[in-house]
Amino acid sequence: MDLNTVLDVRDARHREPWRPGDAWLGGGTYLFSEPQPHIRRLVDLSRMGWPPLSRQPDGSLDIAATCTITELSRFARTLPATAAPLFEKCCRAFLASFKIWNMATVGGNLCNGLPAGPMISLTAALDGTVLLQGQDGATRRLPVTEFITGAGVKVLRDGELLRSVRLPARALDCRTAFRQASLYGLGRSGSLVIGACDPADGSLAVTVTAATTRPFRLWFALPPTAAELRAAIDGAVRSDEWFDDIHGLPAWRRHMALLQAEEIRRELTPEEHR
Repeated sequence: MDLNTVLDVRDARHREPWRPGDAWLGGGTYLFSEPQPHIRRLVDLSRMGWPPLSRQPDGSLDIAATCTITELSRFARTLPATAAPLFEKCCRAFLASFKIWNMATVGGNLCNGLPAGPMISLTAALDGTVLLQGQDGATRRLPVTEFITGAGVKVLRDGELLRSVRLPARALDCRTAFRQASLYGLGRSGSLVIGACDPADGSLAVTVTAATTRPFRLWFALPPTAAELRAAIDGAVRSDEWFDDIHGLPAWRRHMALLQAEEIRRELTPEEHR
């Protein structure tokens, strides 16, 4: 789509004062998908030269905001980590063509903050944290679950940039389970639940996304019973936080999330503890 209100496109390497009407441009798959009448200038991140993915000395993984879905998918195929298959499953949860895969970015999916964003699901489930950079160069780090506070609602300040997402080494070593449901065969996710079992201490994290307005990550020091898991989800998610749109009613989304969470609990919990 032509954005006929845009008057200028600037290179993000040339730091300039942020002004009303500015917007960061990553892959542009959302920006150019519908009218953006409030935007006057695009600040292009494509030439920043950030490495798409990099392992840190402590074993954690940094994913640049400009990393495309294609780059993430290819990298995960050779990633020597127990949780590596989860990356591809979340990439495949996109309702997107190969052309979108080659342009859409991890940072863009996070910054849209939409309930069905599968990069939100992936990074929240693996205990990810986002690195945010302000116009003055100051940085701050937040859990993904605190970065997104509602459907399309983020804690980004004016002109602030999402620089990268970090996944800790311990999370990459987790056994994972994935469940996704849509109303239609090729429809947007109506519920997406991921479990992550830590082999170091046996703890279990269950992350509910798509069904809810924001990501919810529930952590259990010991494997919960079916009743405990259900009570934890119902206690964490308020009735108005079950998402409601054309892709699924709140009651259906809650039902599917609870069903998927129980399937995941049974898959990741040793038989003697079920």
